[in-house]
Amino acid sequence: MNRIRIDKIASVTVNLDLSREVEVTEEIPAKRGTVCVVRALEEKRVYDKLELINGRMAKISKGDIIAGALGQRRALQGFCGIVPEMVMPHDTLNILNIGGVIGQAVSYNREYGLPLKVEVIGAACRNRKALNIADGARPTTSVLKAKVPMVVVSGTTMNCGKTMVASKIVQELTWKGFKVAAAKVSGISALKDTLNMVDHGAVKALSFLDYGYPSTVGSEEVSLIAKGALNDLSEIEPDVVIVELGDGLLGDYGVSGFFQDTEIAGAISCNIVCALDPVGAWGITQLLNGDGIDVHLVSGPVTDNVVGIDFIKKNLGCEGINAVDQKKLGCFVQQLVGKGYDL
Repeated sequence: MNRIRIDKIASVTVNLDLSREVEVTEEIPAKRGTVCVVRALEEKRVYDKLELINGRMAKISKGDIIAGALGQRRALQGFCGIVPEMVMPHDTLNILNIGGVIGQAVSYNREYGLPLKVEVIGAACRNRKALNIADGARPTTSVLKAKVPMVVVSGTTMNCGKTMVASKIVQELTWKGFKVAAAKVSGISALKDTLNMVDHGAVKALSFLDYGYPSTVGSEEVSLIAKGALNDLSEIEPDVVIVELGDGLLGDYGVSGFFQDTEIAGAISCNIVCALDPVGAWGITQLLNGDGIDVHLVSGPVTDNVVGIDFIKKNLGCEGINAVDQKKLGCFVQQLVGKGYDL
């Protein structure tokens, strides 16, 4: 065991209350969530920032000692990385996202280049035991006890407007007198989305990170994470919970498993999907309808003008509302979840 001082503590470790000086072991469990201490081998001009445990973004400088966590990423418009079968001191790995998820890059987007390279130092320890972000996690559950109206926002892919739609709904319902809670139950770890929900009025926001997952790639437990979050949020007695699903329905982050859980599907009060274009809007609606799940509203770039909105109304049998039309969006959701008042 050695002690080492950390320069930057990544937000993926936020629930562990790490100190600046930690014990480090060279015996590194090569599994999801292991807290890995690494040294930055370079500086980059893009993807050069790290989100810290307070949510602040900090530039990564060559030589920085960083605490992150092992995990996977499979971003259609970004990096793809895995947890190697073995992780040893002096191995070269990569920082896969702003939240400090660390893994071995196997593919990348030409726009961003290769993800930043780091040298493995060891695994952070506490009481001579290698730490995992699951050590500070809330428990998931297979039983949904919460009876709170749930608004679900999903989409066809990353960067299709989900976070914008979710935050605008949180804000508008808050203005209408609702006590709003929020959750992000799939994706890759970063505090920015839950902080954004709180900034827009959510009284509390949880994510899969709070349940011990650096990302939900390959996970069959997104429905269990969602039930845990809904049950936990119900303790503050919100009027409504806004649930955002990161990545796309057919991606590798477990979104489809969320909808396939009959208990969750039966608890959805308002189901919103986001898409980039008419084909995507048609496809995600067909897939969900085929599983017996109604789509109440389509949003995202496909609704940027009347062309897409008219297509949705004519061909998909549901409404099309852009997040820019915030008041109309809020009124539509309010009709399905009730309560509140009109300003």
